[in-house]
Amino acid sequence: MAQNQHEGERIAKVMARAGLCSRREAEAWIAAGRVSVNGEKIASPALNVTSADKIAVDGKSLPGAERTRLFLYHKPRGLVTTTSDPQGRPTIFGALPKHLPRLISVGRLDLNTEGLLLLTNDGGLARALELPATAWLRRYRVRAHGRVTQDQLDALRDGVTVDGINYGPIEATLDREQPSNVWITFAIREGKNREVRNVLRHLGLHVARLIRVSFGPFQLGELAEGEAAEVPTRVLRVQLGEKLATVAGADFNAPIVQRKPDIQERHPEVRGGKAAEPRRMAAGDAPSSFEGRKRRPSRIKSGTGSQDDAKNKFQRPRRGENARPSFDDRDSPTRRASPGTLPRKRGRDKKARR
Repeated sequence: MAQNQHEGERIAKVMARAGLCSRREAEAWIAAGRVSVNGEKIASPALNVTSADKIAVDGKSLPGAERTRLFLYHKPRGLVTTTSDPQGRPTIFGALPKHLPRLISVGRLDLNTEGLLLLTNDGGLARALELPATAWLRRYRVRAHGRVTQDQLDALRDGVTVDGINYGPIEATLDREQPSNVWITFAIREGKNREVRNVLRHLGLHVARLIRVSFGPFQLGELAEGEAAEVPTRVLRVQLGEKLATVAGADFNAPIVQRKPDIQERHPEVRGGKAAEPRRMAAGDAPSSFEGRKRRPSRIKSGTGSQDDAKNKFQRPRRGENARPSFDDRDSPTRRASPGTLPRKRGRDKKARR
């Protein structure tokens, strides 16, 4: 076991970085005696480990660390930003595509708040982006019932205190006024609990719809509701910058583990399918920006014949070659008398009589 407690990283952080669980879950597993280091069970998460230490969970070796990844998710209304809800409400993690890795959210969005939510497999990155010192701008589009002036919104630039809570500088713009409500663009940097709703309530407004459209340099854009898209590694590295990446302890060189859904997840009506093994990508491979999209299967089967044969299989047969008669031909007496020939047009018959 590691002798110098000031070297390496906390064991819970190492377990979380491996994509096995969250730090909180790792601490619970350690307390339950499920984790061993160098063959000895440990009872406390207050332990630093290095790459030389051998960590095992339930007797199985801990997998290697995964690459730091970030996903953009368009959260719909009615989903709770948590892994499990005591009230039994649906959660975002239950709605995510099954092939995604274990993810944690960067901050939270309320039950009735929709829009951009950042998800990552790296707890260190999530904490770094949530720090007040990071001060990434969060921009919202708000529809609220009531009346407000731009002068009232400009007063928020110096901050405001609501119910004893101090909120920092706020950028707010009155975009549109309607008979019964207004549309406002609301930008904050702290992201305190229900900050937008509380500040607007302080101004006499009731929020009817709240949409987060950006978080730092990442935009919601045209991302469809309920869809998740991965930020490419090279883009994530540039947007974080060297300083923030160091604070987060981000690892951009580790492999990516792609978990494919098994046959029962893709086709619930099928039974007895075996789960696919995770596939590790090399450090230089670029992840796809839209991992959640499924490709449409080809109609041409491989290995059973040439493509020309398969193409002909889906072509409509020519007229006279066992083709079904058209609606005009079915009522023709000539068609009924001689199925192999086409009826003559009436124009030709009149011309022949003349």
